[in-house]
Amino acid sequence: MLKVFGFYKFVKVPSLKKNKDFMQKFLIKNNIRGTIIIAKEGLNGTISGQVKDIEKTIKKIKSLFSFKNFDNSNNSKSKFQPFHKPKVKIKKEIVPMNLTLNSKERNLETHLNPKEWNKLIKKKDTYIIDTRKPFEYHVGTFKKSVNPNVNNFRDFPKYLNKLKKDKPVAMFCTGGIRCEKTSVYLKKKGFKNIFQLNGGILNYLEKTKMKESMWKGECFVFDNRISLKHGLKVGSYFMCSGCRKPISPKDKKSKKYEEGVSCPNCHDNLTDTQKARFRMRQKQINLAKKRGSKHIFQKEFK
Repeated sequence: MLKVFGFYKFVKVPSLKKNKDFMQKFLIKNNIRGTIIIAKEGLNGTISGQVKDIEKTIKKIKSLFSFKNFDNSNNSKSKFQPFHKPKVKIKKEIVPMNLTLNSKERNLETHLNPKEWNKLIKKKDTYIIDTRKPFEYHVGTFKKSVNPNVNNFRDFPKYLNKLKKDKPVAMFCTGGIRCEKTSVYLKKKGFKNIFQLNGGILNYLEKTKMKESMWKGECFVFDNRISLKHGLKVGSYFMCSGCRKPISPKDKKSKKYEEGVSCPNCHDNLTDTQKARFRMRQKQINLAKKRGSKHIFQKEFK
């Protein structure tokens, strides 16, 4: 059983290239896979490996970047390695929003734990916003939430203009980092009651019992587990090899689903040439499986 650790930290990061090279070598040496993004404003990542190796890596990250605790983190397990390789990337921001945030700007008073969150979203006048991508929203979300379907967080104020700026707004995302920036931005724009789910959906699913949960469905994650359920157990979704979107067991029963080729989301949009290419790829994967080996094109390991 492997440990999967997700985290982020807003902290000043000097010598980006030097730290990137060091961390890349460290991950490889300690058999850690996953992605870590570093920027001048901090760190954001999800990594996987044996428990002792993950703990060693966590200790090294804290020591290297001089902090004691992550702003948020989550732990889960996987029977298989959910990442293909280790990657450390340098970016302008640890989450792309055209807004650099320092740790002092974080609105900690707006962070709600799962019980406080449930109490807020049960109120009739609370506007609940799922800040993720539409395809993530369709895999699972909170009851009564809406998805703005916006590609840039700067569009959020426009989306919220129809609301009174003192109306309670509850925002959430996968791990909490996107809401960290959005809440700071909206506060500067005059919104007075912006709240966010501390640690995001993953923290909620980890700490909330099913009978007390306001969550419906599963949570999409950007690794080969595809989705997670309560208790952060691996979910039931798969990944379509045609459009790289999550598909449910129900989708797989559709006539438009073909393993390794298409699903109901993309079947009508793929050309015959694309489908033929994907069928050839799937044939190679199937042959590799018969030999008991992994193929270069194989993406999922569930």
